[in-house]
Amino acid sequence: MTHPADLSATEALRRIAAGQLTADALWEACQARIAEREPVVRAFTIRAGAAPAVVAGPLGGLPVGVKDVLDTADLASEYGSPIWAGHQPRADAFAVSRTRSAGGRVIGKTVTTEFATRQPGPTTNPHDARRTPGGSSSGSAAGVAAGFFPLAFGTQTAGSVLRPAAYCGIAGFKPSHGLIHRAGMKVMSESLDTIGVFGRGAADCALFAGVLTNQDFSAIAETAPRVALCFGPAEDRLSPETRALLEDTAARLSAAGARVTALALPEAVHAVHEIHATVMHGETLQALAWERAHHRDRISEVLNERLDWAETMSAATLAQSRATFATGRAAFAALMADHDILLTASAPGEAPEGLHSTGEPACNALWTALHGPCISLDAGRGPAGMPLGIQLVAPFGQDAALLGWAQWVERVIGK
Repeated sequence: MTHPADLSATEALRRIAAGQLTADALWEACQARIAEREPVVRAFTIRAGAAPAVVAGPLGGLPVGVKDVLDTADLASEYGSPIWAGHQPRADAFAVSRTRSAGGRVIGKTVTTEFATRQPGPTTNPHDARRTPGGSSSGSAAGVAAGFFPLAFGTQTAGSVLRPAAYCGIAGFKPSHGLIHRAGMKVMSESLDTIGVFGRGAADCALFAGVLTNQDFSAIAETAPRVALCFGPAEDRLSPETRALLEDTAARLSAAGARVTALALPEAVHAVHEIHATVMHGETLQALAWERAHHRDRISEVLNERLDWAETMSAATLAQSRATFATGRAAFAALMADHDILLTASAPGEAPEGLHSTGEPACNALWTALHGPCISLDAGRGPAGMPLGIQLVAPFGQDAALLGWAQWVERVIGK
């Protein structure tokens, strides 16, 4: 029988509703798992004390991990930076407040890279502690994979939800830009930052995202989708096993009735990929103006180097780069007019060894900049036995459709 700490959110809720499990028993099971594995996984920055009272709502008392770039009124919010050590906000971020009012129970704050950028925290991959869990949402992805909580928040500016989900063998959903309100988030890039969610499968992501947006995302697609197979701008970086996984997935979807067509990206879309870093760093420079002015020496060298580069950028360059984004989004919408979802890689390959880096967002940054919803699904294992993910992408605003097809895809690939 599945241990309660390893249940999906949807299955845990089913058992609670059936009287086979209580919210308090699930909380204690997660606490026991944390006691067992947290010394190695190191997913948390701070944990809640006693279990909060269960509030009636669609989340039914489920434990939730909160990435430490989202404010919490009862737990310190440090944004992955020593500059903000011990900082205690007076209010919850919108997403956290909505979670609590819907019956979710915050079990702790999870490790983020510095300001959700590059500098890693201490979190390790639950499948192999010698490897990165990905980032920037390191603790959230690792915590779901390790059984510390069934649901968690992530944020994505380049690949910070999709890549950790792939590396840790879980599902990660980045909604359409702006779908989940960012009030109370330490925002770095106005044009890119998006709040997302982690779960053990697409149904968990649909549940959580639906609660946060007051929408019903639970419906599974009843018809096979029109799938665009695209290796993306990072095609030359894909490992042989990742490429084979995409080709095998496409074949299985086709056999199940999907219409699968290979798709090449037009230049206007490729241009978005090329300019992503310009917008990200240009806007992060503005977001960290106070920190740079008063605590530059407490910002990592790697981040200071990128922001020094961004300081050389003119306002016109940033404005033109944003215009390139807009042109690319229009081109992608036109390209997808005859397709429902795009199938591509979540990451180049298995989680790399070492904790000095969280991996590269080469498979994700483009889709983030295009503002549409994306989801990473656990789909296989690589030569080292580590998880491999596939990524599904849809045009802006097609969140419900993407989540429905994601559940259909999971059924076809046996996940």
